Amino acid sequence: MNSYIEYSDKELAILLSQDDQAAFRHIFEKWHKKLYHFCIRYLHNAEQSEEAVHDTLIKLWTTRHKLDPNQSLEGLLYTICKRLCLNRIREASRFSAAAEELWINYLDQSNSTEEFLNLVELQKFTDQAVQKLTKQQQLVFKMSRYEGLSQQEIAEKLNISKETVKKHSAEALKSLRLQFDSYFQLAVIFMLFNKF
Repeated sequence: MNSYIEYSDKELAILLSQDDQAAFRHIFEKWHKKLYHFCIRYLHNAEQSEEAVHDTLIKLWTTRHKLDPNQSLEGLLYTICKRLCLNRIREASRFSAAAEELWINYLDQSNSTEEFLNLVELQKFTDQAVQKLTKQQQLVFKMSRYEGLSQQEIAEKLNISKETVKKHSAEALKSLRLQFDSYFQLAVIFMLFNKF
């Protein structure tokens, strides 16, 4: 079997686009560990990180005929991997559609791994902040964000007035606002509460 150690990323991309499975195995072995460490920093879960790496490499293989040899193979792998990590974080945190869109747009404008890490930390901080709300505020928040219920529907389900729902929403927003200190973080909060 040919050795691919001395091959450049461009040469590997060309071979991959020609269905060279040995080249793919080399890419797999070369990048698997690096991508895993990249994922574990954000997902903090070994199983999910392993899945994200495999999904990244599968995506590379299934799109091999569309590869641009002049594009950085490393950059492509990390871009795919970053998006897959983001998808898992979004599923776990169940951000509102508006907050997700804001987050994705921000990430699309930056290739900075450091900025991506900052946003992951922001998401975790937001989750922790929600846990500090009163039980009633958490309940109203979760029914709105996770179940997609309107204020009226929440009021009927909890057997309270719509005004009480509004009050809990306002208090939750105030509490969250106190825990954040930057414009972007506040923007995320407002997006989270865009239904209220």
